Amino acid sequence: MKKRSTDFEKRYFACRDPKVLGALRRGAVGIAGAGGLGSNVAVSLARAGVGRLVIADFDRLEPSNLNRQQYFVEQVGRLKVEALRENLRRINPYATYEIHPVRLDRRNIPRIFGNVDVLVEAFDTAEAKQMLIETWLGRFPDRPIVAASGLAGFGKNRKLKSRRLGNLHICGDEESQCPPGISPMAPRVALVANMQANLVVELLAGIKRKNLKSEG
Repeated sequence: MKKRSTDFEKRYFACRDPKVLGALRRGAVGIAGAGGLGSNVAVSLARAGVGRLVIADFDRLEPSNLNRQQYFVEQVGRLKVEALRENLRRINPYATYEIHPVRLDRRNIPRIFGNVDVLVEAFDTAEAKQMLIETWLGRFPDRPIVAASGLAGFGKNRKLKSRRLGNLHICGDEESQCPPGISPMAPRVALVANMQANLVVELLAGIKRKNLKSEG
């Protein structure tokens, strides 16, 4: 990748709240899953200026994924994490993107995400979601995890909400599910993913402010 000038970097991060940007650039976020939710969350956090994203997913991109995921036709067949890192670097070359092309389980989750400030749950199945949340809160009870539940269909914007249970945050309507053979649609997936990303920004800004006060 061609190196960009310091002047371009300054202009890239212009028109932002310096305190919030500083917190984001010092922050690290884990994203478990690089599909509809995970790829959209990653793009939003890269644009926001988060300094390090750690992304794990074992899957390869299929044509049917393109209805809601942040990839391109020519990337079909590639590992999602590799294609996503390529896209993120084109969006924000001033961040670090650490990828893990693995299936996450109770054993490797602490190793892969042990150094992040916030974890984003971006899985498809209820079983995988539960496993991730239980593992994370069991090993890192003092660090937040932002999960998603209920993003199928279209419309019904007013039903989308976020709820907090200790360090577990849940975004979505917590009820809608797709019938067999039908995938979620881009508008509602992106809405929930950006609810997650927006909450991550809020959490990171708060975490880093607390750290600075404690160090002062």
